[in-house]
Amino acid sequence: MTADRTEQLKLELERETPFRANDFVVSDCNRAAALSLAGWPDAAAGLGGGVLSLCGPAGSGKSHLAALWAERVSAVPLDGAEAALADPMELEGRPVLLDRAPEADDETLFHLLNLAQGHGGALLLVSRKAPFLWPVTLPDLHSRLNAIRTVVLDEPDDAVLGAILERAFARRSIRPQPDVIPYLVRRIERSAAAAEAVVERLDALHRPVTRRLATQVMDELL
Repeated sequence: MTADRTEQLKLELERETPFRANDFVVSDCNRAAALSLAGWPDAAAGLGGGVLSLCGPAGSGKSHLAALWAERVSAVPLDGAEAALADPMELEGRPVLLDRAPEADDETLFHLLNLAQGHGGALLLVSRKAPFLWPVTLPDLHSRLNAIRTVVLDEPDDAVLGAILERAFARRSIRPQPDVIPYLVRRIERSAAAAEAVVERLDALHRPVTRRLATQVMDELL
C-alpha cells in the first residue's frame, strides 16, 4: 500500500462523527443542563422562548448538548463573530443557537436577544463563562446579560470521561483491552483534550492497546 493511500485511510478513520443523542452520557456533571434543555423552549406556549445560557469548561460537552438541542427544535446554528453575517429574515420567529457567544459583537448580541422574545423565537448562548462576565461595552446589553438564566456543566466526571475515550478510540477503529479505559480515566487530566491526546498517542504507536502500553504512554506524557 502506498504512503498516500495509507494517509488517506488514516484520515477517513479519524473523520469526526456527527453529534448523536446516544453519544451524550448524562451524569452528575451535566444532568442539570440536560434537563434544562430537554423541555426548553415550551413550543406549546406559542410565544418567545426567551434566552438560556449554557456554560462550562472546555471539553465539558457544551457544544454536543447544544447541537442536540438545535436538532430537536430546528434551531438556526450561528458561531461566534460569524453571527453578524446571518440574514435577519432567516432568524425571525425561529430558535437560534449561538456557539462561542462572547465572540459576537454587541450589536449582534442585542439583536439576537430581541428576536428571542418574539413569537417562535428562542436563543441558546454557549460559552465557557457566564454572560455577566462577557466583555461587552453597551450598558443596556450588560444589564440584559446579567439577567439571563444560566445552566452550568462541570468538568467531565468518570462516566463522561470514559465515554469520551470510547468515542475517541472508536473513531480510529481501535479496540483497547477492557482494563485500558478505566485505567486512563484514573490517570489523565479531566478534560476532553487530554483524552484525545492520549488516544492519539496510542494510535500513533500502531500496536495493540493494552494496559501495559497505556502505562508506557502515560509515563511519557506526565
